[in-house]
Amino acid sequence: MPITSAKNPLLQSIRRAVASNRATEEGCIVIEGPHLLEECLRGRWQIEQVLTTPHGRERHQRLLSRVHADVIEVPQRAFEPLAGTETSQEIIALVTPHAGTWAECLKSSGPAVILDGIQDPGNAGTIVRSAEAFGASGVIFLEGCVHVANGKFLRATAGSIFRMPYLENQSRAQLMGQLRAANRSLYALMSRTGVRLNKADLREPCAIVVGSEAHGVSPELQACAEALSIPTNQVESLNAGVACSIVLFEAARQRGGV
Repeated sequence: MPITSAKNPLLQSIRRAVASNRATEEGCIVIEGPHLLEECLRGRWQIEQVLTTPHGRERHQRLLSRVHADVIEVPQRAFEPLAGTETSQEIIALVTPHAGTWAECLKSSGPAVILDGIQDPGNAGTIVRSAEAFGASGVIFLEGCVHVANGKFLRATAGSIFRMPYLENQSRAQLMGQLRAANRSLYALMSRTGVRLNKADLREPCAIVVGSEAHGVSPELQACAEALSIPTNQVESLNAGVACSIVLFEAARQRGGV
């Protein structure tokens, strides 16, 4: 049944979620645009509902035919306030994320990626995208990181978050307990100190923690990790997303994955 009023409770719930970069009260995450919806169809997240305009239904007819969920038409005037981007592509979906576990995130032999205080959605999204591209086992978001429901983060992952095992809002104590139980060593990505990347042995299952550009890796994790640095010319440090991507590529290269 089409929605006719902008005051509809579902539309109000979506607006609140988009404005706060959080999940809806029911626990759904809002994704926007045909690209993310198509990527979601390839992943493990559950599509609950799709909202579009009459023009959007016609425009995205082939994509919508693959969606096994309710497709709800919304008038253009009521749809526009829902969009989190400047130029709406007239399609929004409510999806339930796949609930990851530590066992899933540490299952494969690739390195686990730990985000320590990274709040920039672009950096975090780049790391998740590289984690999938270079065979990481999973991604762990520690307390204080950007929320997975953040729209800019979702777009920056280019859909990789729908397929990567991940955990959110984990404590450092939980992390260290799980790594010890899994017998995984921990590397902390640092700007200048520690073993140089080309000298590190990343073939065995391990975990790589990357901190925010403002504060770096927390002292608590530095004390439990081996420092790892990327040699650079003149530039003192790299963007967190770029640096982590380089390390993940090197780990995949050593394992024969690229």
